[in-house]
Amino acid sequence: MTFDTLTENPLATAGASGSCGSGSCGCGSASSLSSSSSSSAYERTAASMPAAVLAAQAEAANGVALAETPAMPPAINGIALLAPGEALSAEDLLERAHAELLRQEAVRLGLLPAHAGLTAPELSADEQAVIDRMLDQEVASPQPTPEEALRYYDAHKAQFTLGQARRVRHILFAVTPGVNVPALAQRAEAALLELSNKSVVPERFAELAAELSNCPSGAQGGDLGWLTPQDCAPEFAKELFFMAESSLSLGLRPRLVHTRFGFHIVDVLEVNPGHLPEFAQLKTQIASRLQWQSRATALGQYMRRLVGLAQVQGLALEGDASPLVQ
Repeated sequence: MTFDTLTENPLATAGASGSCGSGSCGCGSASSLSSSSSSSAYERTAASMPAAVLAAQAEAANGVALAETPAMPPAINGIALLAPGEALSAEDLLERAHAELLRQEAVRLGLLPAHAGLTAPELSADEQAVIDRMLDQEVASPQPTPEEALRYYDAHKAQFTLGQARRVRHILFAVTPGVNVPALAQRAEAALLELSNKSVVPERFAELAAELSNCPSGAQGGDLGWLTPQDCAPEFAKELFFMAESSLSLGLRPRLVHTRFGFHIVDVLEVNPGHLPEFAQLKTQIASRLQWQSRATALGQYMRRLVGLAQVQGLALEGDASPLVQ
């Protein structure tokens, strides 16, 4: 699980946000890149759980996939996950599988009555509350120490800096379906090499942006204006804000920046370094974050244990080593 983008994100904006507005080059709002989850019995079960529970079960789902050629309909310990004629997306089916694992564990512990049917039931509000209490009792996570919180602060200062921003221009070589990626990378490298030449005139970047860039900002010489971490795709933000060797440097980046959109030549025109609050101002927030991480990790391990102990049919779930997964 990655915790770089936890819900308690301390990063704040500074100045007017830039970006070309296309949402297709890495400079747009990162929030637009996230997908919404569909409603399901599992989500209704999870709605009353702490955020850490959701994170742990999301971690477990990261390693889950439908079996390529299931021998029989998806089931957990003989309880079918689909009613006759019912169809679910892969994501919703996997969520239902996790909900059924939790329900069956509550039954095993004597906290819920056995289900008479052969299809996974939808949980009532009372049953959800029982599962919440079960998780609180079964899953323990240690409280972080002040020393652990201070070490986290020292290791993640860039993420706690407020008001940081970069004025940036770029040239995008977009990776699109059918494109020859090695050839595209060579074109990008050739343009970067030309711009890295000490004899190049300052106007050449804007000329190449207008000529080569697949981003609408090419019409403005590649200028994206002022960007904050929240304005960028994660890969772009990492290069601009969170790499110790380059986060505060001005000028042309010496290497291409690779994102999900393609290859970027990046030139940082101005830097607002922002302000780093003292540890005393953040220690409560950091302790909460570390507790959240610890809880999420423990819950992920708990879900994997349940998977490892179950007989799973028709889909593959990541769990502890077990011969009972079919």
